[in-house]
Amino acid sequence: MIISPPFLPAVGVSSNDAFSTDPLMDAVDKYEQDHGIYPVALDRRRHTGIHLKSDILDQRVHAIADGEVVAYRVCEFAIDGGDSKADSNAGFVLLKHTTETGEGRALTFYSLYMHLLDLDSYPIDVTKQQLPEFLRTKSPGGNRDELLPPPAQAGNGLMKVQRKDVLGLRGACQGWRHLHFEIFMTKKDFDEYFGPTQLGKEQVVTPATSDYWGHSYFVIPEDTQFFPLPPDADANGKLGDIAFEKLQVDKNKATLYVEAWFHKGQKYTKVWRDEGNGQLRLLTMAQPGTDKSGQPLERLQAQAEKDYEYTLYDRAMALYKTCPSDGYELLRFGRILSKSDKLPEGERATWMRVTFDDDKQGYVDINNAKIKKLSDADFPFFKGWQKLDEANGPFDADGLCDIDALKALMCNAKERYMPEALARTESGKKAEALARYVRTTKGVREQLRGFICEAPSEWDSSNNEQRFGKLKAPGEHFEGDEKGYGNLLKRVESLQFWDETGLTPGEKLWFFHPLAFIRHFRKCGWRSLPELAQMLPRKSSVEAGGLIEWGTAVDRWQDGETSKLGFMPPNMYLAMNRMWPKYGFTDPQRQAHFLAQIFKETGALRSTVEYGGDNYFRTKYEVLTEQEAGAAFDSLKAKKKAVKYSREDYIKMRIAQARQKAEELENTQPGDGARFRGRGLIHLTGRGNYRKYGRFRKSDFTTDPKCELISTDAFVAADSAGYFWVSKWMVSKDIGASRGGRNISRRADLGVEDDNVHAISVPVNGINPNGPVARKQFFRYANFILGDLPSMPADRDLVRQTDDSQQEQKK
Repeated sequence: MIISPPFLPAVGVSSNDAFSTDPLMDAVDKYEQDHGIYPVALDRRRHTGIHLKSDILDQRVHAIADGEVVAYRVCEFAIDGGDSKADSNAGFVLLKHTTETGEGRALTFYSLYMHLLDLDSYPIDVTKQQLPEFLRTKSPGGNRDELLPPPAQAGNGLMKVQRKDVLGLRGACQGWRHLHFEIFMTKKDFDEYFGPTQLGKEQVVTPATSDYWGHSYFVIPEDTQFFPLPPDADANGKLGDIAFEKLQVDKNKATLYVEAWFHKGQKYTKVWRDEGNGQLRLLTMAQPGTDKSGQPLERLQAQAEKDYEYTLYDRAMALYKTCPSDGYELLRFGRILSKSDKLPEGERATWMRVTFDDDKQGYVDINNAKIKKLSDADFPFFKGWQKLDEANGPFDADGLCDIDALKALMCNAKERYMPEALARTESGKKAEALARYVRTTKGVREQLRGFICEAPSEWDSSNNEQRFGKLKAPGEHFEGDEKGYGNLLKRVESLQFWDETGLTPGEKLWFFHPLAFIRHFRKCGWRSLPELAQMLPRKSSVEAGGLIEWGTAVDRWQDGETSKLGFMPPNMYLAMNRMWPKYGFTDPQRQAHFLAQIFKETGALRSTVEYGGDNYFRTKYEVLTEQEAGAAFDSLKAKKKAVKYSREDYIKMRIAQARQKAEELENTQPGDGARFRGRGLIHLTGRGNYRKYGRFRKSDFTTDPKCELISTDAFVAADSAGYFWVSKWMVSKDIGASRGGRNISRRADLGVEDDNVHAISVPVNGINPNGPVARKQFFRYANFILGDLPSMPADRDLVRQTDDSQQEQKK
C-alpha cells in the first residue's frame, strides 16, 4: 500500500535526517492540535478523529491513498459554528480505499477530510484548477441567510482520486483553523483484515504465514541463556569468518520484548523488560552522547550495529553454507519465510546481540522455538496497540469518557492534584480532570495513539439523541431549554452526511488514530497490482517505455507477455511483493531505484530474457572467430565509421575481448553463451553467475532446463534480481554518489538525483550503462509515485499512468 498524510510539508518530504525512518510523519505529527485529541475530546466526549493545523497558511489537503469518493460537500460560503457567526466550514470529502497485501488479503478503510475551506474564501493566488472536477462546483442548496451548508452529495463510487490529489484547503470550526481528519473501517472489513493478526491478544505466537512487514519483534521468555560469544565461535571470537565482539553471560530475569529494524544499512535494536502490572521498562535507554558510529544515542534509544544490513549477504554465505538464501532470511526476519526452505533445522542458529539487563548485553539464538517471532503485520500489544470495544473501553452509553477507566487502561492509577473545578456542572469537573490528566501525564497522548476504538460515527444522525440527550439533564447546559437544544441538533445535523454514504445507519465502526495508522502502514512495503501498474508511466521517452496504456501496464505485471521482443512470466506483481522485504526494498527510495533499473533491463517489463539468436550470444559471451571480427571491421568501414585500429589489430582486439568476457562469465563449454544468456529482472548472465546464484539458493541453475527458470518463473526472476542487488561488489571510492563494498543499496540510500541513478546503473549495466536517459526518467517517475513529492517532476515526455475509468475525473 502506498499511503501518505493529508499534509505534505517540504520539511518532511526533502529531509536528509539520517536517523529518522520517516521524517515526513515526524513533521506532520507536530501539526496535531490540543483541541482535537483522539479518541476523547477534552469535554469527555468521543472524538474519533484528530485536528491538524499546519504552519503553512494555505496548506493543501491531499488524498492519503488512491480511492473512490463515497460522499462530499463543496460549500460556497462559511457557516454558523454556534455563535451566530460565519466562523466554520462544512466542506468535506469521504474516501474509500481498497488495497491488498501481496499475500492475497484485502484491506479496506475510509478517510474523512472535514472542514475544507469554502470556495468563496480561496486566496486569489491559489488556483482551484488543482482540484478534481467534482470539487470545483458548489453543492446545490444551503442557506446563506441562516448560514447553513448545502446537503452532502453521494459519490456512488463513480469518482476516483489518486494519492496526493488536492482535495482543498483546510478551513475552520468555530474560528479554529484546522482539518478534522479520521480513518475508520467497517466491522466486516475490520474482521477480515485483523482477524488473522494478533491484535488484542496478549499470548502471542509466531505466525504460521509469511505475512511479514515492517519491524521484527521477538518475545524472549525469562530465564533464557545469553552467551558472551556464539558457543561455536573460535578463540578469536569468529564464527564462519564473521567476528563477534565479546559480551556478557547470564540469564534474563523477566520476559524481554525486542524490536529490531534496519535503516540506511544500520541495524537497530530496542529492548523492553516486563516489569509486571502492564509496565514495560526500556533497557536500551541511552545516556546523552554518541555511540561508536557517532550517532546521537538520546535520539535512538537503541543499540546500533553499523553496516549490518549491507553485509547480510556476506554473513549469510559464511554462517549458512548449506543454503545461504534461507540464512539471509534468518538474519533479516529471525525466521525463514520462503515457502520452500532448504536449510536443515540443526543449522539454523541465529545469534543476535541483545541487551538483557541494565548495562548487560549478550548473544541469544532467536531461532529458539521458545522465542516468539512477530512483525508489524501482527500489531503486537507490547507496541501499544489496544482494541477497545464497549466491553473494555472507557466510554459509557452516552459516549462520555470515565477518567478512572481511562487510567486503568493505561495502567496509570496515580492520582493527580486537581484544584476546585471552575466549571459549574459535575460534568464540567470531570472534563477538567480529564484535560489535566491528558495534558500533564507523560506518555498519555502517545499511548492513546495505539487505541483502536469501536464507536458510532459522529456524522451519523441516528446517534444524536444518545450523544447529546444528557445535555438536557438537571444541572447540564440545556436543562429546561428545549429551543436551545433544538438549535444545537439543527447545527449538528447540518454537518452530518451518513445518509449519502451507503453505510448502515447506527452501525459501529472501528476507528484508528489517523497518523498512527498512516505511519504504521507506511512501513508495509507491499504494493497492490493497481499501484504497481502506476509505476509504468502512461507516456515516456521512446528510449524508456513510449506509450503504455493502463490495461497493458496491468497485464505486464499480472499476466506477463510473450512476443517477438521476449518473454515476461505471469504473476510478477506477487513475486515482487515476496522479494522486496527479503532483500530490504522496504522504503520508496530503494524501490524507485530498483524499478528504474529493472524497467530499463526488461524493456519496461516486456522480457526477462535477453533477446538474440545463438550466434549472437556465442560471439558476445563465448568466442569470436577471425572471420567474424574481420567482417565486423569491414562493416564499420563500409559505413564510414571511424576506427582507430588497423584491420589486423582490430581483429586481435575483438577476439581478445570475447575471450576475456567468456573467462569473466566462466563460459567454458560450447553453447554456454546462449545457454546462460541474460535472464531475470536484472539479467543474470554467464555460467559463473548462474552457479553462484544456485549456491545461494541451494539449487543448480546450470543444467538444462533449470537455467530457464530464472526467466520463466516469476519468483525466481524477481529473487535473482534481489540477489544480484545485495551480492554485487562495487569497487569505488566513497565519494559523491559512489560507494564501494557489497550491496547496491549502499548507493541507493544516498539520494534521488541523476548522479545517484548513474552511480547505481554502473554496477547493474557496466561502466558506460546503456539507456542512461531512460534509467533517470524511470527513476524520477517511480520516485514521484512512491514518494511524497506533491507534484510530478517537470518532463515533457512524461505522463502519469491513470486507470482509464478515472480519466473523466482527471480533466
